[in-house]
Amino acid sequence: MIEARTVVETVARGDLDELIRLVDGICSARDWEALVLLRDRCRLAVEERGLQLWPAAEFAEYRLALEAPGEYVGEVVVEGSGRFTLGPLWEVAASTHDWTELADHLAPGPMRAMAAHERVMRGEDLTDDGSVDARVLDLPFRLEPWEPVYPPAVYRSDTADFPTPVVPRLSEFPDVPAGPVIDDVETVEALTDLGRVWTDQSNGATAAVAVEGDARGAIAALHDGPVLGAPVDGATGLAIMAWAGASGGAYGRRRGNPAGRFAAWWAATALAGLEWPPDPTALGEAVAELDWVVWEPQDLAAGWRCFLAVGDPLDGLAWAVAAEDSYREGDDPLAGDADD
Repeated sequence: MIEARTVVETVARGDLDELIRLVDGICSARDWEALVLLRDRCRLAVEERGLQLWPAAEFAEYRLALEAPGEYVGEVVVEGSGRFTLGPLWEVAASTHDWTELADHLAPGPMRAMAAHERVMRGEDLTDDGSVDARVLDLPFRLEPWEPVYPPAVYRSDTADFPTPVVPRLSEFPDVPAGPVIDDVETVEALTDLGRVWTDQSNGATAAVAVEGDARGAIAALHDGPVLGAPVDGATGLAIMAWAGASGGAYGRRRGNPAGRFAAWWAATALAGLEWPPDPTALGEAVAELDWVVWEPQDLAAGWRCFLAVGDPLDGLAWAVAAEDSYREGDDPLAGDADD
């Protein structure tokens, strides 16, 4: 166990590196009361003495969400917490705790609902749990049979990985004429929203278009130049959209996988021409009937990307989205919300 005096004296010295090492030691000892004390004393030092110890307080909260038992998790998974951690604390907590460990300790409200949806994306069926506010995301509390296995976020003590969906090898597409652009504001907005954080909070850009024709015609209408591409199934297309919708890109605040799933369902509903909220079975059938293509410009630089085209062969319509983000030149590539 870590003595309270050790925590108090370390905070009083105001050495941030020493505090981070102490957090590591406390977690190794699994002395969660000491970690709560460290968090509280660091917050107090900021408020009363102006010491810039908030990174240590945030790190302590992150480690509580990641490693501590549910009763301690409930103290930190609240509105306003984890603003500068590797990801939202409800996603951090739900990445290492199943719902039975969390359910009795998370307060009613959006954070509880988001943690529940994260557990759903990791395979739990919470359909019969009436304690979660279904209005927060308006999504099923189980994965539908036609949905993909969404790549889960992996949180560690000081790093995180956000794996991208697996796609086929891309090959060069032959040049095709651009399809005539049509006015489809709702679907274009749903597609551009996938990269909204990249454009609003980071260094990225997002564009989308709707055309008469097929997916390749939509790509040509959006990008003038050679492209690489490959057809994929609807589940892969949904996974790509969900990954983009969850990510913060280079500098933005990560929204989390449940927010990504919502963005993917919203876009897929618009593509299918259905009303929200859609019947899950009807949406699955529509997703399977669409033609999905993953693509990218031949000269695309490294970074975050979501290049997708979708064709509706029945109605002769198609859409394409191009979203990308990257670090500014000279910035540390290991900083920020690094998605692999």
